[in-house]
Amino acid sequence: MALSGAEAARYSRQIILPEIGVEGQEKLRQSRILIIGLGGLGSPAALYLAAAGVGTLGLADFDRVEVHNLQRQIIHDEMSAGHPKLESAAQRLRALDPDVQLRFHPQGVTVDNALELFRQYDLIIDGTDNFPTRYQNNDAAVLAGKPLVYGSIYQFEGQVSIFDPAQGGPCYRCLFPEMPAPGEVPNCDEAGVFGALCGVVGSFQALEAIKYLTGAGEPLRGRLLAIDALSLRVRTINLKKHADCPVCGAHPTITGLQADRYEWSCQVPEPDDTAPTMSGQLPVEISVEDAHALLQQPEAERPLLVDVREDHELAICQIPGNRHIPLGELGKRQAELPEDRPILVLCHHGSRSLRAAQAMRRAGYEAASIRGGIDQWAEQYAPDMRRY
Repeated sequence: MALSGAEAARYSRQIILPEIGVEGQEKLRQSRILIIGLGGLGSPAALYLAAAGVGTLGLADFDRVEVHNLQRQIIHDEMSAGHPKLESAAQRLRALDPDVQLRFHPQGVTVDNALELFRQYDLIIDGTDNFPTRYQNNDAAVLAGKPLVYGSIYQFEGQVSIFDPAQGGPCYRCLFPEMPAPGEVPNCDEAGVFGALCGVVGSFQALEAIKYLTGAGEPLRGRLLAIDALSLRVRTINLKKHADCPVCGAHPTITGLQADRYEWSCQVPEPDDTAPTMSGQLPVEISVEDAHALLQQPEAERPLLVDVREDHELAICQIPGNRHIPLGELGKRQAELPEDRPILVLCHHGSRSLRAAQAMRRAGYEAASIRGGIDQWAEQYAPDMRRY
């Protein structure tokens, strides 16, 4: 069906580009794109794809809007706080282009629905921020034969590529065959995110999707765009498809989605939850309630509180009386730890402190991580404390 006069007028500045034209605009209107995650990357991608005239956008997200999201997730606003991200995004997208068809997937993407879901769309945009979901989405896209536009952010660094093994390109596992173990990389909440860079990377993802669907230009198939926002260096790195890739190689070993293959998260695993006593060995992790009780003991019986966050985090908030030893300095400052006194270890949410406590215990110290970190402490015992 030909574009209407109203559609031609709406998208005229795009249609007059010879690489797009009327034919390209009609391709966009007939296209179906699934956006996974309506956060820092999915927000700008969804806005630009709706504005560009993509006919159908599938939105997959099970989360709700929180105030700290607003620094980078520009599809939402303060009035959206507490509401489902799908609801907030839908309002903005319909206001931007009432003709866009929206499909909602409030359960998100899981091993149970990924393949069926991906087969309903022409292209997948991965806006997620954790490794298990990233590997799951990659594997599902390869198995479903769908191109996947990848984007990631780490502090001031961003990456974009399009993985399309069906057309001879590599997939995410060609770069990183195995998922890193918990603790090898900062978790989702601790690394920090530069909001404006999310806009850049998410916009690049929308750009790659539009190029791919219209045939304009050269997509980033077999190439990785690497962005350093602090130096403004942008590099394009050539990628190779690996013949021995476990999912897209000549003899794949991953032929379906299995939940245990993607069991890792940004959250800290639940270790032994034995209640602490000063007369016996502390467990590796204790609740914030138990930590609070122990820190109320007389000074002679009180454990040492060690905060392993970075300097800039302590400037935001801290618990008085802590000894500050950043996690990266723990090895060389081990002599500062008491051998005859229990140690409670604190970080933002509990993952770095758990790694630190485990390292201390291996070195012979009686140490326990405070589950939930200073964020949980502030919520329960210091409501006026600044949170981040």
